[in-house]
Amino acid sequence: MRIMLTGGSEGIGGATLRQMAREAQARGEAVKIVTTASGRKPAPAELIAELESLGAEVLFLTGDLGDAEVAKDIAAKSLEFLGGLDLFVSNAGAGKPAPLAEQSLDEWDRMFNLNVRSTFVLAQAFYPALKTSKGSIVVVASMSGMQAHLGQAAYAPAKAAVISLVENLAMEWAPDGIRVNAVAPGMIRTPLTAAIYAKEGLEEARAKRVPLGRVGLPEDIAAVIAFLASKGAGYVTGQTILADGGVCATGLNNLPS
Repeated sequence: MRIMLTGGSEGIGGATLRQMAREAQARGEAVKIVTTASGRKPAPAELIAELESLGAEVLFLTGDLGDAEVAKDIAAKSLEFLGGLDLFVSNAGAGKPAPLAEQSLDEWDRMFNLNVRSTFVLAQAFYPALKTSKGSIVVVASMSGMQAHLGQAAYAPAKAAVISLVENLAMEWAPDGIRVNAVAPGMIRTPLTAAIYAKEGLEEARAKRVPLGRVGLPEDIAAVIAFLASKGAGYVTGQTILADGGVCATGLNNLPS
């Protein structure tokens, strides 16, 4: 299996790659992986070592995917290493809270370029390879893109846009045998959000607002991604699976801040 996943950190991206590598090993299937990060932090050496111990060949690339030319270059290097593509997971993204009245245009553009445009640029570059393999795309969206979320001026609209992009890609590329789906995570405790949850009592307060009674883990989202990429989801396309423990049913705007 040939996988390209953006945002290969120790959060959702890392959990997804671990699960995919373990499943491939269990099937006796060779796996080649390209994963990326912005380059602002050191390469995830522990993750890469674990993937290699599971039999995966791994290429780690860095660059700002919000820059379309960088994204195109990463796509080309990925295809060269992989020799084709079976699964593209668009996981890289970023958010910066702000009220709409104070949202700068520069930050608005950055949110859309990284969260939406990079997915489009990479998907377009990977289209021929995915058409050949009858592969699939899984995009990591957010519950913030499913309904109004106060204080998320650019992030929420960007995630709503990427959900729409998923639906349009799915419909246009279905005749080519390419499936395109998304997962919309709720509150997930990752290294990226660790500073938020370091605030005393916040995780407990948020967990009380989750019908399932806890803040999510990267592995919760990795399991959904793995399902959407599997043969078991072979008749599923154009869908966004909300994995939020039931939060959206209670109203996002009731979350503690």
